[in-house]
Amino acid sequence: MKISYHGHSVVKIKTETHNILIDPFITGNSLCDLDPETVEADVILLTHGHNDHVGDTMAIAERTGAQVVALNELAVYLGKKGLNAHGMNIGGAYTFDFGTVKFTKAFHSSSYEEEDGTVHYTGMPGGILLTINDKTIYHLGDTSLFSDLKMIGDMHDIDLAFIPIGDNFTMGPEDALVAADWVQAKYVVPVHYNTFPVIEQVARDYTDKVKTGKGLPLEVGEEITL
Repeated sequence: MKISYHGHSVVKIKTETHNILIDPFITGNSLCDLDPETVEADVILLTHGHNDHVGDTMAIAERTGAQVVALNELAVYLGKKGLNAHGMNIGGAYTFDFGTVKFTKAFHSSSYEEEDGTVHYTGMPGGILLTINDKTIYHLGDTSLFSDLKMIGDMHDIDLAFIPIGDNFTMGPEDALVAADWVQAKYVVPVHYNTFPVIEQVARDYTDKVKTGKGLPLEVGEEITL
């Protein structure tokens, strides 16, 4: 499969049969190179309900008919908007036709704000373990450093991890280095940085210091193959 990074926490995964998007924050994301009106999607995976992660989910799913997989409260909300949403919860796994999804803890918050300012509680935030053809991708979502990451790394053979480094809203580079050691992924890609002034970081400063696995400071649109 081919995996590419598209700014903030946006990840695209293309398999032989499916186009998968994670946290498709495109509109309003000055770093993103995708077009919400043309991007292909069969599946959208969401780590939590914040607008800079749900992003263009509704418009993309309405246009493409993509299945949306999210934590339960967020899935219920999106289902009421008419989307094909599958709700899950922390610790649960489910095998879909595109692969197996398991949600992990993430220490953050989760809510969605409508255009009129109405705020909806969208349950717990999470990380996503996605296994396709014996390859496992771990998108940590928005999170601080927490000790269960070591347990997750011990329990799962993780090929590629997307770890937030921006600081302020998530863990910063120093904590993200510890997270990389604990998760034990073969490849580590930093995410959730440089979108806003308060989360500006230099990706290579982080990836050069990654000791466990190989740090990959992917450029926007850059693709790797697993």
